[in-house]
Amino acid sequence: MRRRIGASLQLLQLLLLLPPGLCGGAPGSGRGEPGPESEPERGPLQPYDLLYASGVAAYYGGDYERAVRDLEAALRSHRRLREVRARCARHCAARRPLAPPGAGPGAELPFFRALLERAQCHRGCETQRLGGPASRHRAGEDVRSDFQRRVPYNYLQRAYLKTNQLEKAAAAAHTFFMANPEHMEMQQNIENYKTMAGVEALQLVDLEAKPHLESYSAGVKHYEADDFAVAIKYFEKALREYFNEDVECRALCEGPQRFEEYDYLRYKAGLYEAIADHYVQVLVCQHECVRELATRPGRLSPIENFLPLHYDYLQFAYYRVGEYVKALECAKAYLLFHPDDEDVLDNVDYYEGLLDDSTDPASIEAREDLTMFVKRHKLESELIKSAAEGLGFSYTEPNYWIRYGGRQDENRVPSGVNVEEAEVHGLSMGKKSAPKIERDLREGGPLLYENVTFVYNSEQLNGTQRVLLDNVLSEEQCRELHSVANGIMIVGDGYRGKTSPHTPNEKFEGATVLKALKFGYEGRVPLKSARLFYDISEKARKIVESYFMLNSTLYFSYTHMVCRTALSGQQDRRNDLSHPIHADNCLLDPEANECWKEPPAYTFRDYSALLYMNDDFEGGEFIFTEMDAKTVTASIKPKCGRMISFSSGGENPHGVKAVTKGQRCAVALWFTLDPLYRELERIKADEVIAILDQEQRGKHELNINPRDEL
Repeated sequence: MRRRIGASLQLLQLLLLLPPGLCGGAPGSGRGEPGPESEPERGPLQPYDLLYASGVAAYYGGDYERAVRDLEAALRSHRRLREVRARCARHCAARRPLAPPGAGPGAELPFFRALLERAQCHRGCETQRLGGPASRHRAGEDVRSDFQRRVPYNYLQRAYLKTNQLEKAAAAAHTFFMANPEHMEMQQNIENYKTMAGVEALQLVDLEAKPHLESYSAGVKHYEADDFAVAIKYFEKALREYFNEDVECRALCEGPQRFEEYDYLRYKAGLYEAIADHYVQVLVCQHECVRELATRPGRLSPIENFLPLHYDYLQFAYYRVGEYVKALECAKAYLLFHPDDEDVLDNVDYYEGLLDDSTDPASIEAREDLTMFVKRHKLESELIKSAAEGLGFSYTEPNYWIRYGGRQDENRVPSGVNVEEAEVHGLSMGKKSAPKIERDLREGGPLLYENVTFVYNSEQLNGTQRVLLDNVLSEEQCRELHSVANGIMIVGDGYRGKTSPHTPNEKFEGATVLKALKFGYEGRVPLKSARLFYDISEKARKIVESYFMLNSTLYFSYTHMVCRTALSGQQDRRNDLSHPIHADNCLLDPEANECWKEPPAYTFRDYSALLYMNDDFEGGEFIFTEMDAKTVTASIKPKCGRMISFSSGGENPHGVKAVTKGQRCAVALWFTLDPLYRELERIKADEVIAILDQEQRGKHELNINPRDEL
């Protein structure tokens, strides 16, 4: 124990040796630090978790105006809380600096006095600015996760729709989608809003956008257009915003809620060890700000080489506008990250040759903002490694400046590098393999409908959570659905109009339930037949929910009638698949025998089903494989009324063999146990069906036109 306490004391001294100038980001990047008394008085801030709970309750209660009011207030409260915590952290760090303990008896007491004074400053500052104790604003992990995932905007977009605020609905949907790009239904919602409200693409603003990422993207755009003067403006703006965000990120690392799990230290560890452990957690969090600021919403991995790229672009842009000194400063700044980069080393030599005779090239140094940033970053790395050894925990330094490949243009500066899926190591989240299903794996429940017949279960299909059923549709229903398909199908539907999204040898067409009902109401297809599409998909949902004996409601996530047609003249010697092997809620990695549950996979999907409409075609067998995507474990020949259903994870990789002749049609169904990911078009279709049912019964009290819902 003495060894660890000694190490803790030594670590405390090292931690407090961080140069004061490095604690707040780059020079000139810090914000003013007025005291709390300089801020205008406001009323007490309402806790965002309570406002959020109230908004969600109002949403499910059908009080959409109150839902909008409370959810908007929750977002404002959450934003204000972050601002207060960051400002108070910066203010108190400046007013109450910590000095390392000296030597001799009682030498550590001034340090602890400063520590207590800083804690008192924090509490007083936050209490005054929040209008009450900061402890009122400590939300639970679930709520914090929802705000990180932007879930309030999902509720808001639907509440806005219900209150006829279409432009706000589109903005909220876009904001949610930016952090959840795997949510295909939300993308469809956005397109619907744009059509309904005439919303132009420029009006779809990410309400939670990181300013430095927006400026960086604008800089890349102008750089690629050879508009170098404007590109410089945006890259410099991006750097200022980046360093400001870094200051805020580091300040928020000192927030109390990040360290609730370390409360045990006050009981189980000595004083110095507890303080050192806490400081290390703060330091690691601050160190990780580099990755957080380089990560776009909805991505697990940062943009590769993000911060160095600013200087890489700038060095050539400054050269093109004739500012050779600044070009040289930026090139040398880039070399702080990659000192062996031969291309930039050559550029440095070239820029030095362009300088005036009166300018000594050796006097031009790397930019000061980055020099100080890198110095602090390296010192933090050394301290964390020292702490890991002294306090007995493992730590692997991530490669924050990942760089792949060589230069891609004649300027030896990357043209628009925007790779977002760089591998991350150490303490990063990295890729997550699809977790094992946590719910109880059960099957064999009742099939609910008299004519539906059981064919094979999971064991007979050589897998997990699989079932094959026949007679879910009658021959007459298959013919009627096939006829409807010919009237409502759109080429490339669901794949942004791509005629052949999976293979160039087939044409892909699709249609949704709401589109079918719309065509039926307009008389373009029989309304009865459009209604059949709706009814049989609901029948399939009930069967899946019952057979797999689920304890909670199964919701539609996406419903799609699809047809694959073999293209004549392109079927000789085919060795491709109609639909490549994949899993429905994770990214299949055959080489690693893993399935990564991360975007752009539809991670919210839980069960899938395919209901076949015909068999008058050649090929097109549905196949299950092992995770190697090669070893076939089961092959199923589609036919009218046959349905295959299975859990959507990496336990069930599947695909479709080539359709070599004719047209193969099916209703594809994906389900979720999370009501937040319910299919919006399905909800609208439910409302249309309810209205039509009222009309059929001669009840017109609702005075709602189904066309308005469509």
